[in-house]
Amino acid sequence: MILKQRLLVSAMALTMAGGMAQPAAAAPWVRGYVVGAYEYAFRYGGRPDFSRGGEIEPGVDCPHGSSVHFASDDRTKLAVARQKWRSQQEIDWIAAPPGLEMVRGPNLTRFYIWDRALSHRGYKKEIETYVNPFATDDPGQPQVTSRIGDGFNLDGKIKPNDFVSPDGEKGIDNALYRAWGCDAPWRGGGNATLDLRANDKMQEGLYTMVIRVSGNQAPMNDSDAVVEIGYSPDKIVKDARGGIAVDYSYRILQAAQYTKLKAKIQNGVVESEQVEHLHTPRIAWFYDQTGDTNFTKGKIRLNLASDGLTGTGLVGGYRNWRDLYSENTFAQDGGQQGIREHEDHVALYYALRRNADGMPNPKTGKNDGISSVYRIRMSSAYVVDPDKAMDIPKLAGDQDRKIAFDATKLAMIKGTETRIPQLVPPGTSEAAVGIMEGLLEDLPSADYFLKTCIASTIRARTNMAFRPGRTSIAAIRR
Repeated sequence: MILKQRLLVSAMALTMAGGMAQPAAAAPWVRGYVVGAYEYAFRYGGRPDFSRGGEIEPGVDCPHGSSVHFASDDRTKLAVARQKWRSQQEIDWIAAPPGLEMVRGPNLTRFYIWDRALSHRGYKKEIETYVNPFATDDPGQPQVTSRIGDGFNLDGKIKPNDFVSPDGEKGIDNALYRAWGCDAPWRGGGNATLDLRANDKMQEGLYTMVIRVSGNQAPMNDSDAVVEIGYSPDKIVKDARGGIAVDYSYRILQAAQYTKLKAKIQNGVVESEQVEHLHTPRIAWFYDQTGDTNFTKGKIRLNLASDGLTGTGLVGGYRNWRDLYSENTFAQDGGQQGIREHEDHVALYYALRRNADGMPNPKTGKNDGISSVYRIRMSSAYVVDPDKAMDIPKLAGDQDRKIAFDATKLAMIKGTETRIPQLVPPGTSEAAVGIMEGLLEDLPSADYFLKTCIASTIRARTNMAFRPGRTSIAAIRR
């Protein structure tokens, strides 16, 4: 009954032509959806009943489980011991700061000491690590070993290292899964920590993505359909149980982060054409990360429920791997992100570069892109055009942070292309500047860290001043 009501308006509008009724199945139709879950299309090869919820258990995808960077004193000690310019005392004290039990927030103090130290792992102590990941060696990132993966055959070839889809299709290109599929916060049976975080922020209003499918034959079978995907300025509406409410209206902006594609539908499976550039919103959990995915050679596959209420799908193509690195690393800063989530962005940088498989750069002879696939789950909605053309709204209060994010990404790209270490742009929290200093007040070994970790950061950031309201080194020393 619901499906009939949904299609009734569009069917009645064009069922009469020349005074004669046309078959309802041949009438124009439209279905709209709002995306409620949006994540990298990574699989999980562990047992569903594993007591840790599937985050670190070994499986066929990752025989050694998830990465465990910075999960303990010993793991952090291994990371800082790689720098030949560090003394043994510095290595030992960073891993386990003496007198930590005497400060008001021992865990937080240790967190930011680690943040500061891990942000300086280059061949010279003044080089900031995450803006210049090329300036230190590859710590190693465990990679996916399974042959099964979700995605598309983007290049039309079947290569030895390609994945095979769960339904048996060969030649699947999803190199991002191979590179990052064992990274702890992206691995889990629907409960990976960054998946949960990003989806929560999206559902709470950070951004909204909508999809509109239309045709002239029937929703479940149509040889001449159209798929539109894009950004909506309207926040997601939830129901009383916290789920995504159905059949609310959302505007779709046909400007940035929007693409219209031709498609065919067979038994509810929508297969779009492959387009040179596929623009959609990108995964984010802070405003500074938001923006355009800009998939190259992108396409969409959707599975529509027959009642029109729900759907699932895949969106994929080649993404610039430097963009992916930046979006994950500079959401806050590399140290905070890495320590909290147990991931080393230097290792992730090398994994991306190593697995890049598309968008060849004629100047460098290397690939700028990596095949990437995103998984979506969606609920029915009315997707409508706005009354007048409009751009994506900006959050005025977060524009400084957005500007700093973009500047940091550009600095990282310049560094990786020129192999010349770059300074950290103003306005970022890279290397925990202004944060760690205030936490050392009660630490007996504070003077030591002021002379080592903090001093190297000052030399690296000579173009910057401390942010207003933060404690300066001079004040601490007094």
